Amino acid sequence: MSGKLVIGLPSKGRLQENASAFFARAGLKVRQDGGRGYTGRLDGIANVEIAFLSASEIAGQLEQGLIHLGVTGEDLIREKLSAPERDVELLLPLGFGHADVVVAVPQSWIDVATMEDLDDVALAFHRKRGRRLRVATKYFNLTRNYFAAHGLTDYRIVESLGATEGAPAAGTAEVIVDITSTGATLAANNLKVLDDGTMLRSQANLVASLGAAWSDKARAAAGEILDRVSAQARAAKTVEVRFASGADDAALIGEIANRFDVTLPFGANAAGAVRVAHCPEAKLYDLVSFLYAQGRETVTAARTDYVFEAKNPLRERLTARLHGKD
Repeated sequence: MSGKLVIGLPSKGRLQENASAFFARAGLKVRQDGGRGYTGRLDGIANVEIAFLSASEIAGQLEQGLIHLGVTGEDLIREKLSAPERDVELLLPLGFGHADVVVAVPQSWIDVATMEDLDDVALAFHRKRGRRLRVATKYFNLTRNYFAAHGLTDYRIVESLGATEGAPAAGTAEVIVDITSTGATLAANNLKVLDDGTMLRSQANLVASLGAAWSDKARAAAGEILDRVSAQARAAKTVEVRFASGADDAALIGEIANRFDVTLPFGANAAGAVRVAHCPEAKLYDLVSFLYAQGRETVTAARTDYVFEAKNPLRERLTARLHGKD
């Protein structure tokens, strides 16, 4: 590595669009070299390189320490990495790329609703047919771990090379383990998800590699990114409220802090003719009405782009995990 921070981003499709939008909300525009190249940069931050890769490649390169940060699905991290808790840190779920990894069986199996029922079917299937129940999937490790946790051992995995949901109809498997977002494709193939058959509720995450070569430049760049991301997320949840300062501020500040979850970004004792408070949006009008009742005739409220705080849990968590690797 050059000492720069290397970030792996999805190379195409909705994942790429959503990943770019995530950074853009924090004021960091993703630039692709040559328009459609496989490298890029983040505007506004020095010492950052972007590698555009498939989501699966991002998971693998995080494990190998070839990139420092990556945006990829938790399902791929849990499936592709032999020891995810040791090798990476899932810093932040990003709110897109949602997909559940599920166990699905034919809808005609009306007496099979749980993993325990499936275990009974597997044993009966083996006794009657002389072979094990076949499970079609691309998720070998997740399937083995989940089935073992439910005490189900009498089955064999069939690698799915195409559309997994079509395996039962094609006669190549009886059960499938696959990802689903809405369940519509499973229903169209006459399959149903077991009541306790959701292995993982996955979404895209910002993931850090603990095995990468973290230079001082890379750590500083990552820290700035995490500070911006946290500040934007904090600002998105709050409204900045301003109102006239008064003689009874101590009692007033204590009451609004308790009743409306308000924080005073510049401290309860900040001098000045105007008080500044950060209020959860859901409680904004209740706070305004209360201030009216306390004699404040004008209250302003405005959105902020960022709310920076010196103590950033995201940065601190990454620093702690990297310190454990030093």
